[in-house]
Amino acid sequence: MKLCKVILGLFGLLWLLALAIFLVGQFGLFGQERDPLAGVFLVPLGFPWNRFIEIAPEATWPWLAAAMPLINLALLRTICRVVGNKSTN
Repeated sequence: MKLCKVILGLFGLLWLLALAIFLVGQFGLFGQERDPLAGVFLVPLGFPWNRFIEIAPEATWPWLAAAMPLINLALLRTICRVVGNKSTN
């Protein structure tokens, strides 16, 4: 389905943009000051999985928060495949 691919692409693009903002703020790249809230845009993209980050050691929290949208992206891709297969039958 074309709409599913567009949604999947937009989500992936938003994730990459949020990840870039996180990296720039986390490491102070391009002359920016380090910002502890640089990952704020990753939070809504990773819901509900980022609620389980507290299980891991605290030093890994920022990196796990950056990876959580990958779970949602994989789920969206799976849903698109299932819906696409049903529409062709």
